[in-house]
Amino acid sequence: MPDNTQFSEAVLDRAKKIKLFLMDVDGTLTNGGVCLISPPGGGEILEMKVFNAKDGAGLTLAHIMGLKTGFITGRKSPAVQQRAHEVHVDYVYLGQATKKAAFEECMQKAGVTEEETAYMGDDLPDLPLAVRAGLAVAVADAAVELKAACHFITTARGGEGAAREVIELILKSQGRWEEAVPKALA
Repeated sequence: MPDNTQFSEAVLDRAKKIKLFLMDVDGTLTNGGVCLISPPGGGEILEMKVFNAKDGAGLTLAHIMGLKTGFITGRKSPAVQQRAHEVHVDYVYLGQATKKAAFEECMQKAGVTEEETAYMGDDLPDLPLAVRAGLAVAVADAAVELKAACHFITTARGGEGAAREVIELILKSQGRWEEAVPKALA
């Protein structure tokens, strides 16, 4: 993660105001692959997802530092619900065909404005939220159209620590990174 001198003043100014960090899941917290497993003998199809440990550590640190977080995803997945619980995510919205209502509800529950909300995504369904967020973030391998609408593009690809990168950006811009580091030690 670069130090603050490698971010534009505009991005740092936006990140300083963030109190809520919302994100998509598939292609953002995962590499975008969807692994469907058919159990022997039939039965309900199971879904497997792979999450990055750095993102998990970052989300846990965000929780410790009082930064609210949330997942808004189009898929319904027990794996996402479990991961959210493990890393102390405040708001989890699964099966969202459109994400606008969940975005607004998260802001209302957190008591924040759009300007105080960051949103990270990877594809076209994320555009309506990115254009509203105070800090709009696209992962490195996001759709070109989303990248064009965002204030910041991570160096990490989806599923490779992009959420951690954004959390670090937010905490560094707020002058709270040095306070956070000792709290992250196991």
